[in-house]
Amino acid sequence: MHAPATTTHHLPALLRLPEVRKLTGLGTTQIYRLARRGEFPQPVKITERSSAWIESEVRGWIDTRIRASRDTRAA
Repeated sequence: MHAPATTTHHLPALLRLPEVRKLTGLGTTQIYRLARRGEFPQPVKITERSSAWIESEVRGWIDTRIRASRDTRAA
């Protein structure tokens, strides 16, 4: 007999602030300031007192910054 087929749903990974700081090289104040101005991904409220960022959004932001830096240098 075969095992029943299961459907797997891949949920986005969430990053806590220390991981976001490590990945971006930004400090806490700068992360929140950029997010407030719409220049960095918004955190997701995961409990009343804690937030996290969607990993793919943070990595996308990093990729955009790298591309902008490379495009500027090529000009």
